[in-house]
Amino acid sequence: MFSTAVAAVLLVLLSTWLLTRPHPRFAAGDPTLTPGDAGRGRLVFAAGGCASCHASPGQPDRLRLGGDLALASHYGTFRVPNISPDPEAGIGSWSVADLANALISGVSPSGQHYYPAFPYASYTGMMLDDIRDLYAFLHTLSPVPERPQPHEISLLFRIRRFVGFWKLLFFHEGRSEGARNGDPVHDRGAYLVETLGHCAECHSSRNIFGAVKPKTRFAGGVSSEGVGFSPNITPTGIGSWSQQDVVEMLYSGRTPDHGYVGWSMVDVVENTAELPEADRLAIARYLKSLPPRPTPHP
Repeated sequence: MFSTAVAAVLLVLLSTWLLTRPHPRFAAGDPTLTPGDAGRGRLVFAAGGCASCHASPGQPDRLRLGGDLALASHYGTFRVPNISPDPEAGIGSWSVADLANALISGVSPSGQHYYPAFPYASYTGMMLDDIRDLYAFLHTLSPVPERPQPHEISLLFRIRRFVGFWKLLFFHEGRSEGARNGDPVHDRGAYLVETLGHCAECHSSRNIFGAVKPKTRFAGGVSSEGVGFSPNITPTGIGSWSQQDVVEMLYSGRTPDHGYVGWSMVDVVENTAELPEADRLAIARYLKSLPPRPTPHP
């Protein structure tokens, strides 16, 4: 009886270990993954909002990507990593496959799960050519030698293997939530909003595990810091806005009621203002096509 119980426990532990292990999609030396075009990569960088989190706090250069921004959450404070091309403090020693595994699989070059404070649940739908271009652009920037401070999270959540359970429940590798309809402008907007822009990561409510609640997608939600509420951007919230109103807001920050966006959206507009007009139009068209959803209670 005792040996049977021990065998059962060992089987459960082994199954758990196998189910929660990291699954990088690409081999570290994959010869098919080579750097792309840095000029196009700059636009991917802008659309992905990389500077908003990874720029070193307290200085004006949005391309000084030393990280260390503090992201508060119910699980503690996460520190954004350095993604400059410094070979020690940043990602200068990474291959294109390493960057692809981070964005698509949520797995580090050392084979560990990334915490989903890094929005790979959205980035996972990225096109490989965009990742190749982003890699090329990042390696044109100046290395930043400073290392971010360590995460300040509870002891339990420092066990990264637990992220494997989260992925089993809420992560769909390689899948985008964007609904495409065959219209090239709309479908480009779906990719920009759902994947590169990861807009749902802020404009939705989350469950107790920190995952986006599908029924509140784009309907607004409390910030991870608990100090603000991102607005509803479905037709329930911006139904009175024209497509051109959205385009204008993404360029200047000006809203149709003669006001301006505030809070973290200011950083978003700094990014979207760098995109071609056609991309801002695509974002607007996609947002206007979203199904209306009621704003959840904070």
